Amino acid sequence: MAFQAVCRKFVEEQVTPLVAEAEEKQRFPTSLWRRMGDAGLLGLGFPEEVGGAGGDLLSVAILSEELAKASGGIAITPLVSSYMAAPHLYRFGRPDQMREYLAPVLTGHKVAAIAVTEPDAGSDVAGITLRATPEGDGYLLRGTKLFITNGGIADIIVVAAKTAGGDGHHSITTFIVEAGQPGFSVGRPLRKMGWHSSDTRELIFDDCFVGANRVLGEVNRGFYQIMQAFQEERVVLAAMGVGLAEACIEASVAYARHRKAFGRPISSLQAIRHSLAHMRTQTEAARLLVYQAAVLADAGADAAQATAMAKLFAAQVANDVADRSVQVFGGAGFLEESPVAMHYRDARVLRIGGGTDEIQLEILAKLMNL
Repeated sequence: MAFQAVCRKFVEEQVTPLVAEAEEKQRFPTSLWRRMGDAGLLGLGFPEEVGGAGGDLLSVAILSEELAKASGGIAITPLVSSYMAAPHLYRFGRPDQMREYLAPVLTGHKVAAIAVTEPDAGSDVAGITLRATPEGDGYLLRGTKLFITNGGIADIIVVAAKTAGGDGHHSITTFIVEAGQPGFSVGRPLRKMGWHSSDTRELIFDDCFVGANRVLGEVNRGFYQIMQAFQEERVVLAAMGVGLAEACIEASVAYARHRKAFGRPISSLQAIRHSLAHMRTQTEAARLLVYQAAVLADAGADAAQATAMAKLFAAQVANDVADRSVQVFGGAGFLEESPVAMHYRDARVLRIGGGTDEIQLEILAKLMNL
């Protein structure tokens, strides 16, 4: 489709040439923020009146797929900012909050992050312990967040904190925190198995004061706000899995056609041909699940089942296809210089971030009344 061609052209011309250096330096290429903003790729699904570029979740999924074909680490950085953190600002922000914080994110002038995960609270969102204690005309935040993508480069962080005792489902509030404000600091960059070019940190809140005007949405309704935003996040991550698998297939087919063994290209060997055919079938099935989830969400239908299926299956497919791809390359696939080594490393986190395989299976089981 036309939009996919636009995304593909942008990635091939603007993103792919930067991947090797970004992986080596383990740093996101900052020049991409304005380039993506100018191209309207940071505001998809947001109306023009708030600084967006229009479009829908299917458009976001297509962009996610194309970005991930180049690099998971580069892809996740703007996707977190615009399509995991910014939706909180749009759905729950007041008009003044959207003007001050949302519009700059959608144009690439500012970077956003979403901070929910803690050392002892990942899948269990209701179990977070970072506290927001009333103080004057605002709150004091005290505690830590961990594994926060964009944590060290974000200008704006949407932070989930406990604002009341008892049941975590009814005691969480989200706040807008700005980088550099007193009481807020970031830890060192965390060294990761994959996504090397993305920034991941611990965030530390030591009596960090946020005014009541920085409450995002309703007090003590943050858990439900986070759950609502999870569906979009999971579609994005599932689409990344499809893009990663597609990149592995393209690289493996090209390699199999020119690599010779036993006097002929290995693409003529049944074991290799059948593996490649299996990879193609898996990836197309995952793509259809992702697109179905996005279309259902765009239509306002209940997309919970489709989203959980897409996230579960696409993440597993990405891992299996990446593994098969390394096998096609043989010894060459074990070298960092190969085009599939990065994808092999990047695939693993897709079964964890945004809701683990186990969480998706539990969602599906509950929808089956089990």
